[in-house]
Amino acid sequence: MNSLFDLTGKVALVTGGHKGLGFAMARGLGEAGAKVIVNGRSEASVTRAVSELTQLDIDATQALFDVTAFDDLDSHIDEIVQAHGKIDILVNNAGIIQREPLATMPVNDFKNIIETDLTAPFAVAQSVARDMRKRGQGKIINICSMMSELGRDGVGAYAAAKGGLKMLTRNLATEWARDGIQVNAIGPGYFATDITAPIRVDGHPFNEFIINRTPAGRWGQPEELQGTAVFLASSASDFVNGQVVYVDGGILATIGKPSNEI
Repeated sequence: MNSLFDLTGKVALVTGGHKGLGFAMARGLGEAGAKVIVNGRSEASVTRAVSELTQLDIDATQALFDVTAFDDLDSHIDEIVQAHGKIDILVNNAGIIQREPLATMPVNDFKNIIETDLTAPFAVAQSVARDMRKRGQGKIINICSMMSELGRDGVGAYAAAKGGLKMLTRNLATEWARDGIQVNAIGPGYFATDITAPIRVDGHPFNEFIINRTPAGRWGQPEELQGTAVFLASSASDFVNGQVVYVDGGILATIGKPSNEI
């Protein structure tokens, strides 16, 4: 059974893998045996992440490029393939969010979020899939969101992008399944990261909202995404395609946190 989840000999590219949930998934893939290529735009941040992974005896290296620099993507992916022989696993994690009401959001800001959170995953997947299709195998994991299913004030552009990414996942799976490529997605719920630290303090309204809205009664821990990432990257998921696995503590399963009162 363990061999189903063994990633030894696999090469994994994680975009935006230098911090937060991306770093947690990169670590999970590395601990399962994969060589991890950490992508990001900040050399200092990526170098620090690679150093941390290396200290954990994970084979890790960096790939500095902007996923929205579309004209340069093929050359960056080619460099990775030439240096490491292949890319077996792609985790499309890089993304941004901008909180602003749709009534006042400038069109250019809306376009920027769509470009980063939807167009870039398509472009990176398309580039990486060239070699995957030649070899007849590959795993692509897009990072969706609960906003792929739900609306919320102030994040309309992000939700539009993540909803589109859900359907992009299904359509890539539809077109590439016969090439031996599985394209799936993970939809994280609310996780305890450095970014959410200011709103996770006791008494903060949003902290109380998340705890009360989540059946598990707590925020997720970044390492709790690792198992899902390893599953979707491994041979254990060879007949799983076009799916979004929501790792959200049960939020999408219910209209509210279960109560002892009926």
